[in-house]
Amino acid sequence: MTAELDPNTSWPEIVPGPLGTPPPEFARRRVEGPLAPAAMPSGDRVPLAVRYDDVRALLGSPACSRNLRLPGLPRLVSGIGIDDDPDSLINQDPPEHTRYRRIMQGTFTPRAVEPWRPRIASIADGLLDALGDGFDLVEEFAVQLPGYVICELLGVPVERYGQFRAWTDMFLTTSTTSEQARYQGYTEFMAYAAELVAQHRAEPGEDLIDLLIQARDDDDRLTEGELVNTVFSLITAGHETTASMIARGFFRFMVHPGAWDELVADPALAVIAVEEVLRYDGPPASAFMRRVARDTEIPSGPLTANTVVMPNLNAANHDPEAFPEPERFDIHRFTGHPAHPHVAFGYGAHRCLAASLARIELTEAFRALATRRPTLRLALPPESVEWTEGLTYRPSSLPVITT
Repeated sequence: MTAELDPNTSWPEIVPGPLGTPPPEFARRRVEGPLAPAAMPSGDRVPLAVRYDDVRALLGSPACSRNLRLPGLPRLVSGIGIDDDPDSLINQDPPEHTRYRRIMQGTFTPRAVEPWRPRIASIADGLLDALGDGFDLVEEFAVQLPGYVICELLGVPVERYGQFRAWTDMFLTTSTTSEQARYQGYTEFMAYAAELVAQHRAEPGEDLIDLLIQARDDDDRLTEGELVNTVFSLITAGHETTASMIARGFFRFMVHPGAWDELVADPALAVIAVEEVLRYDGPPASAFMRRVARDTEIPSGPLTANTVVMPNLNAANHDPEAFPEPERFDIHRFTGHPAHPHVAFGYGAHRCLAASLARIELTEAFRALATRRPTLRLALPPESVEWTEGLTYRPSSLPVITT
């Protein structure tokens, strides 16, 4: 189906709905302008794909490139950003991307990451057991859990956690950071990632960085630049995005107390409930933009070469053509094998490599909350919760009490 855009149509800015629900504007766009332009944090306007089939088509198309470094192309953020590094896995196209991912994929299979589950569960339980009857769930659990996990997995000293959290916030949660500060932070962050790789080369162990250093496909290994970028990506994505999903997911349970009561009664539901949390509230930031390298056709119409488009994962996950009654939070939705899997982890060649690890962290976070703190409640009305701004979107804080 092709949607013809009226050049006189006014397209409002994309503003989240009440209680952190998807922007109401998505519904109108799906019908009237599924590829209508929208402003990025940089101020550049690009077509925004909001239909499930369009988003999957863009993410899976070999005609769509992650090379956005050509002069004059729209940017996600002003100044240096994640799109700028050619060594980063998320910025590469085949055949470089295919080689890079093939070397690493064995490190992140469900079978490879499952042995980490007991330690992740132990960290989650320990964090909650150490807290009093009232606390800020964001700052004292949602942020701490993935921070501690990534420190352990990468062999990062816990005392450096505060520093890499500040760097991560600069890239993902703050849109007002100056270009100079962003560049300085990026340089410092990459230098620290290089330092970590060098330390693990000098003193090999069994941390995730060691596994990445050892990873190979026949005689092919990751280059030094690829290793450093992988560590950078794991710290960035493994910290803030997981923290945001824990915070958003817990908030969603609090505004749907029946679902929370079900989880408390049967914590094993966490495995399947997490999939609905990911669909309903994920990801906290959308997929990265794509450049159409050659003229191509997607379900909603043609795109000409060098068009830069943003596939919106959250909009796709709320498309009623793929998910009946998408506004309903149903923790049983993904029981069995539904026809349409969610795209919270992306789709196609650039689907999140560490999705299995993220699933374990989220599952153990909600299992721990349901078993360790079954009577937990928000200490303020849901309408009073403030939300962050920037590339990620989550509650700034969630004061909670044990009732």
